Amino acid sequence: MKAHVVVIQFPGVNCEYETVRVLESVGLSASVLRWNAPQGELRSAAAIVLPGGFSYQDRIRAGVVAAKDRITDGVLEAGAAGKPVLGICNGAQILVEAGAVTGFDPGVIDLALAPNRMPDRSGYLCRWVRLSKGPAPCLFTEFMSESGAEGAFPIPMAHAEGRFVTASEDTENRLQRGEGVAVFYADAKGDRATGFPENPNGSMLSIAGISNPDGNVLALMPHPERAAWMHQVPRSVGGSWGRSRTEVGSGSLFAPGPGRGFFESLREALA
Repeated sequence: MKAHVVVIQFPGVNCEYETVRVLESVGLSASVLRWNAPQGELRSAAAIVLPGGFSYQDRIRAGVVAAKDRITDGVLEAGAAGKPVLGICNGAQILVEAGAVTGFDPGVIDLALAPNRMPDRSGYLCRWVRLSKGPAPCLFTEFMSESGAEGAFPIPMAHAEGRFVTASEDTENRLQRGEGVAVFYADAKGDRATGFPENPNGSMLSIAGISNPDGNVLALMPHPERAAWMHQVPRSVGGSWGRSRTEVGSGSLFAPGPGRGFFESLREALA
């Protein structure tokens, strides 16, 4: 029997159905659950995904209203019980606003996702970036190589508030030691990005995704579901994935893309 994953639909999200398609394509069962469903409907889920979009129109701050929804309490309980929880873009913002990550001090909100900071402007940015595996253990990143150019995965980002920041000196020190840093923005060599455009939003320590201490909850700003098939990958990304996209024939356009690994890692964790 296939493990079942629930994808939560908050008002204003727009990636729930493509997320379901990717989950099903890697051999999982998946369905969309509305935000106003009873929390009890989460109990039968093997894992939970909070998809991307603009929940509640990003009013006040991106993710903050959805973080107060009753269903999110159930998500936090599931994560605390060890179930895999993945928040993508707006889903990551919700997990941050709910205090699910860093999780260093349970129940404490010690992170924020601030507006993007770029050399000539701030705000929304949509482009492809490279990701490499961080030092923190996380079940969703098991597919990633430790380092090197082949370990850099091209994934699209599309957000206005994706810059990980903290006002806590203790949290900053722990992140600097690598705790919780599951994914970081990388350069073409696979090394940690040192500036724009490789670090596209000014995120501290070039962090792209943060996990809780147990590694079962991941807040990831880029969109792996938009890079799950080869036909989604632009030739211009360069590197091995750009070459692969150029070389595939029409019959291979639905071959696995660089973002599929996050979902395959989830499947392996649930096996």
